[in-house]
Amino acid sequence: MSLIAKVTLAVSTLLLLAMAPFCYLNVRAMKQLLHEQTVTAADNISETILKTTHYAMLQNDRTQVYQMVQEAGNQEGIEHIRMITKDGKIIFSTNQDEIASYLDKTASACDMCHAGEHPLREVSSMNRSRVFRDAAGKEVLGLTKAVYNQESCYNAPCHFHPKDQNIVGVLDTILSLERVRTQTWEYSQRLVSLTFAMVLAIGASITLLVQYLINRPVKELLQHSKRVGDLHLSSRARVLSGDEIGELAVSFNDMTRRLQAARGELREWGHTLEAKVEERTRQLRDIQAQLLRSEKLASLGELVAGIAHELNNPLTGILVITTLLQKKKGLEPALQEDLNTILHESNRCARIVKGLLDFSRVTTPQKSLVDVNEVMERALSLIGTQSIFHDVDFDKQYDPQVPAVMADPNQLEQVFINILLNAGQAMPGGGTLTFRTCGEGSQVRIEIEDTGHGIPEELRGKIFDPFFTTKEESGTGLGLSVSYGIIEVHGGSIEVWSEVGTGTRFTIRLPVSVAAQAEHDGDQAAA
Repeated sequence: MSLIAKVTLAVSTLLLLAMAPFCYLNVRAMKQLLHEQTVTAADNISETILKTTHYAMLQNDRTQVYQMVQEAGNQEGIEHIRMITKDGKIIFSTNQDEIASYLDKTASACDMCHAGEHPLREVSSMNRSRVFRDAAGKEVLGLTKAVYNQESCYNAPCHFHPKDQNIVGVLDTILSLERVRTQTWEYSQRLVSLTFAMVLAIGASITLLVQYLINRPVKELLQHSKRVGDLHLSSRARVLSGDEIGELAVSFNDMTRRLQAARGELREWGHTLEAKVEERTRQLRDIQAQLLRSEKLASLGELVAGIAHELNNPLTGILVITTLLQKKKGLEPALQEDLNTILHESNRCARIVKGLLDFSRVTTPQKSLVDVNEVMERALSLIGTQSIFHDVDFDKQYDPQVPAVMADPNQLEQVFINILLNAGQAMPGGGTLTFRTCGEGSQVRIEIEDTGHGIPEELRGKIFDPFFTTKEESGTGLGLSVSYGIIEVHGGSIEVWSEVGTGTRFTIRLPVSVAAQAEHDGDQAAA
């Protein structure tokens, strides 16, 4: 591919990439505008129907009301209109099949007002609209409008609705979105065509400029390099411009002069060839030494495990003897303080050794069907009585129907304990520790959330790194790293969210057992 083709292709690609978001946002804005216009039209139609039928409603002339609604529903673009009572009964619809049926409050036509604990009385037009596909598969827009119990209504001769009833029913208007989709598609096609036309025009202009400003001087340099390659070292390239390519031509000419001078020096270098060979040999020895050092570093991981095992025995002896000496009567206070220091530091070394062993040990999980709720309860029973949890409230939000996972219960318990201990240490003044479990498709989600001091943003990316800890005295920096490895071996994932001053949440996702998933799906279908 020639230089011109490469530059043109690169610039055109960049232009397309730059124009793509613009086109997308433009089409999206157009689609949103058309959607809002459709919602406005539906709202106007609903308002018109309510106003034109108001008098007939006051006279309780349902035949005239239904006839007006039927005539309005026959207009182009209106799929159908229905009138719904406060208790969800469809008393009239241009679709005769649904008259006298009832709607649940969770239906799409009711959800915007009845989604919360208390129904809303006032909802904006956009929030009262919904887009869905009807029974025929057509995309439509529905808008509901409440019929309020005005003074003229509850004072009407029929006295059908009491004064304290705020809303007497709902008018649901459904419009077709085919015209909106057609206009959006046509607008997208025009925009894409215009974009490609602009890219082609800019590409052609760039091709001409590159040909004159770049390709011509580059070809001159190419011909010069070929002459130099044929050992015509007296050749010089023409300098056609004063830009970077012109400077490159000057550099080529300078290089040619240097090559011509170096050619004369080659004979002298022949006399020093042996010294150069020795220098090269030394460099190769240095490279070989570097490779040997790399191999030694690669085996360091195995060595760490061996050293940890060897350190355990003397550490155990130190701890035992120190403990016995502390119990000796008549010990001087100064010696007692020294023994406390020895015991504290020895315990710290023991924790580091245990962390090294856990980190270097590669164990195969002994998997079985596990209930994560039970594993969490076991972890809490083990550490929940520790002093760091005395002022901590446990909020257990377990899903009793959570499916089982195929996992090693001991390793999973170790993960929970590591996270729980970190959470307890993050709340020295007390707080709330929340546990959540639930099914999430083919996975089980476990959340452990505290209300502690949180993790600064600059440290969040390091908390799973080996030997990283903020607890200088007691931490080894391996707990979360080991936990991360255990979850990965189980085919899951672990994520952390934290905000300073608010708290931290660890989210663990584990794959559901195939058998447990089938059983869970069967229970859901039966329910």
